[in-house]
Amino acid sequence: MNTTGMIVWVIIIIAFMYFVTIRPQKKKDEQMKQLMSSLEVGDSVLTTSGFYGVIVDNVDDSTIIVEFGNDKHCRIPMEKSAVTAVEKANAEAEEE
Repeated sequence: MNTTGMIVWVIIIIAFMYFVTIRPQKKKDEQMKQLMSSLEVGDSVLTTSGFYGVIVDNVDDSTIIVEFGNDKHCRIPMEKSAVTAVEKANAEAEEE
């Protein structure tokens, strides 16, 4: 009985660790995949380095060109994975 109880506790601890660490990380990864696939030209983005910009071109599946600043001359190619937040361009038009 003592060995069976020990096995049950190990299974409970493993299940707890799964629901506390692995499952939330998988949800976060899925949300990031959806965010990356929804990026479109004209969207305002926040990068991992803290810069705000606007997407001006979609180069390929993993690279975008982002325009920074008010002078419209600072365009930098970057990985989509460097984007942490997106504000859709068409969301502003729908509100007005």
